[in-house]
Amino acid sequence: MGFAKSEKEIAERAARFLKVELKRADLTYAELAARMKKHGVEETEDSISAKLKRGTFPATFFIAALVAIGAEVVKLEDI
Repeated sequence: MGFAKSEKEIAERAARFLKVELKRADLTYAELAARMKKHGVEETEDSISAKLKRGTFPATFFIAALVAIGAEVVKLEDI
């Protein structure tokens, strides 16, 4: 796929990656919010939905979501 050519493309790929990981883990946004809360990250189903729809969010959200999903390895080439 190659490295993204713009910041917008990076953001879109990161959001798409999280959506795929959620689907793979069979988790809803509400379930993700509950899991993130256990890790001290306050999110709601609506806030997660908005972040993924708009495609922009801090790296801390991205990492916290991956931890909550249970992802152990992330290959940059997959994003």
